[in-house]
Parts: sequence; structure tokens; C-alpha cells
Amino acid sequence: MDTPFINGRASLADAALLLETYGDDAGFEAAARAEHSRDQGNVIRFCHWRQIERVIVTLTDPEVHGTIH
Repeated sequence: MDTPFINGRASLADAALLLETYGDDAGFEAAARAEHSRDQGNVIRFCHWRQIERVIVTLTDPEVHGTIH
């Protein structure tokens, strides 16, 4: 998996909040929010929540990918 682009601290904070609130279901919640945004015609928020969904997958992956600093 490629490393997802994280658009600043706010995006990472959204992912962390979903993980804290929904635990293992955080990815599903992000997907639901993306779908809702798409249904409302809000492309920017749709893309935001899809990005958060990918960040959650990366954060919960037990394997390390890429360079470790």
C-alpha cells in the first residue's frame, strides 16, 4: 500500500478522533461520512473522508511501511 497523503494536522486529528470514538469501526464510519457527503453533492468533504478512511487503514496496520525516522 502506498503511504496516504495527510493534509495537515486537522486530517490526522479527524482520523484519531474516529479511532478513539469508534475503535475498530472507525474506517466504516469514515466511509459512511464519505458516502453521505457524496450524496449531498459535497465533493470536497467526500474526498476528505475517503482520505481519512485510508489514513485509518494505515494507522491501524501492524506492519511498518516506508522509512522509519
